[in-house]
Amino acid sequence: MIFLFWTRPSPREQKTCITKSGPLNYDAKYQGATAKPLLTLKEDTNLSKDGFLLNHARVLVGSGIDTYEKGKLALQDWRHFGMNWAFVDPNTPIQEGVKFCACTKVFLPWVVMPLEVLYVNDNRNPKKGVASFSFGSGTLRGHLLAGEERFSVELDDNNQVWYEVLSFSKPAHFLSLLGYPYIKLRQKFFAHQSTNAVLKHLTAP
Repeated sequence: MIFLFWTRPSPREQKTCITKSGPLNYDAKYQGATAKPLLTLKEDTNLSKDGFLLNHARVLVGSGIDTYEKGKLALQDWRHFGMNWAFVDPNTPIQEGVKFCACTKVFLPWVVMPLEVLYVNDNRNPKKGVASFSFGSGTLRGHLLAGEERFSVELDDNNQVWYEVLSFSKPAHFLSLLGYPYIKLRQKFFAHQSTNAVLKHLTAP
């Protein structure tokens, strides 16, 4: 099962895809794993044995609490998907259990890929001057890939603000299996474009 559209998918069409999609399409023991630190995932040999590949990008996007709050709002409003070839309905609430679609344009057709928000972490320590906001989404049946992705923004103890994308995935459809080298390049391209979208939001007046 794969969801393809020749024109930009409407909210109604996205809802239909979610209705037709199934449950999470990867092993329960890995569900929520992106909430763990990157090093822990790198050391998890079971991930690689089961065919999952890690994709990671962490970029300095500014400094100070105001930049952090603006970056947090950017994630909550799905500004990190602010591209002409990829989008998520900005009205999608970032809450555990919410199902949504990531829509991407691959050559001519749009591919609609259903996901579910698995967790949301919002942490702040005023005494140390640090804070972080992150959420992770898992792929549902009907997605080209099987795996999970986390987006986060962090204010560290040096008053620097970081944007991070972390995911693990493997093909879940014969089309993604055939084109997986291309998909891996697109994942890295997405991380770069997503960072630019966040930076654009942060530097807007």
